[in-house]
Amino acid sequence: MIPSCPKSLLNSPLINLSAADFLTPLQTQGKAVAVYRSLCSAATLPVSACSGSAVKFIMEPKLYRPPPEVRGMTSLDKEAFTQTITVPALRVPTGVLNKVVKSLKKSAIQRPGIPRVVQDKEESSDFRLVLLDPHKVSSTTSFSEAEAEALRSFSVSEELQHYELQLTYHNLKTEEVLEAVLPQGQDVTSSFSRVGHIAHMNLRDHQLPYKNLIGQVIMDKNPGVTCVVNKTNMIDSTYRNFKMEVLAGEENMVAKVKENGVNYEFDFSRVYWNPRLSTEHQRVVQLIKPGETVFDVFAGVGPFAVPAARSGAKVLANDLNPESYRWLQHNCKLNKVEKKVRSFNLDGRAFIQGPVKQELPALLKGTAGVHVVMNLPALALEFLDAFRGLLHQEPPCDENLPIVHCYCFSKDDNPETDVVKRASDSIGFPLESQCSVHFVRNVAPNKDMMCVRFKVPKEVLFSKDHDQTEPAPKRQKCEEATDST
Repeated sequence: MIPSCPKSLLNSPLINLSAADFLTPLQTQGKAVAVYRSLCSAATLPVSACSGSAVKFIMEPKLYRPPPEVRGMTSLDKEAFTQTITVPALRVPTGVLNKVVKSLKKSAIQRPGIPRVVQDKEESSDFRLVLLDPHKVSSTTSFSEAEAEALRSFSVSEELQHYELQLTYHNLKTEEVLEAVLPQGQDVTSSFSRVGHIAHMNLRDHQLPYKNLIGQVIMDKNPGVTCVVNKTNMIDSTYRNFKMEVLAGEENMVAKVKENGVNYEFDFSRVYWNPRLSTEHQRVVQLIKPGETVFDVFAGVGPFAVPAARSGAKVLANDLNPESYRWLQHNCKLNKVEKKVRSFNLDGRAFIQGPVKQELPALLKGTAGVHVVMNLPALALEFLDAFRGLLHQEPPCDENLPIVHCYCFSKDDNPETDVVKRASDSIGFPLESQCSVHFVRNVAPNKDMMCVRFKVPKEVLFSKDHDQTEPAPKRQKCEEATDST
């Protein structure tokens, strides 16, 4: 027997059903019960409560929750997410349809792949149904004053219809799918770094059993992503890359990226690239003026070197990783700056004590600025001692000493003080009064990436115990110095 239902529910403007819809012949009784249960499940009271006194019809907050059967799924079955829900709708004359939709843009349904306007259930060409968001509209009083006034001005009845809407996997958001699949109470991740066509994730241990499903969902829900990878170990501080496994999609690791107007290409599995450093790359490059010289000690594939060269600087770029070195050269050609960049495949210390040492004496005689970029946060501070006694003859003036931009990590409660102290200890000179510290980003809880900027002190750069074989030249005033060639 079909359970009774209160007239207040049957006569609700949202339901728009008659008792005949429930009191059907025996052969349709199952369908009637199903409709009844569907409607009651959308109310705040359980099904059994519908046999009692009047209830207020309020749509279920978790209306979009996928079926419970998908919980624990490790191999994606898209069909299992299909469900039918009931949503409110307004019957609108086609002559004012566009105006009404515009007026109700805050209340209309907004789901991936779901139209806001559908055919009228009576299939009348004079009317259409505008589907509403059940989380925002549960009765005629849910409309704002402006929305209600618009409906009156367009002679649209505020009587709510009900519309049975089929939701599929494609209509669900990434978070909804993953929350439905992964065990309850565990963290659900849908965040990733986008590197060209590659989505790079850092999954936690409890998410690994679902890694392939997660990868497929990320690829499905993000247009342009054709490969999803997961980092399987820590970054190799020597070559700054990490092992990864493909979770979904093609195994093409050669990414094409555009950052700050500059094009880059590289094998993401064999070099270091972090899309979160785009703003930092731009910040430092904007400090470099045309005609200045940049020594990029840990250049990677060129995110500092290439734009600096494009802005008119002379660049000497180095990286120990042979793959980074190869893609650095490739990106210089790609951006037509290969004549402005000299590339090296050396250890950072060897680069400072080799090419940097060879170029500095002539550069310090000029007026164009000299910058040294050291972006290897895990180890860069340890390379600062390479500047000790690097040169033997002091320049004609002190104002053109090289400016160092050194990156590092800090877990200290006061990261600014921490990184300055460590930089001072490494370079062998107190930098507290002659440096600035820039916060780059938070890498992990209680772990910040910082940039220490300072001029290399002449007490550090020039050796005091070097025996001069010739008399020292007369010290020139800074304004008398000439530009380097």
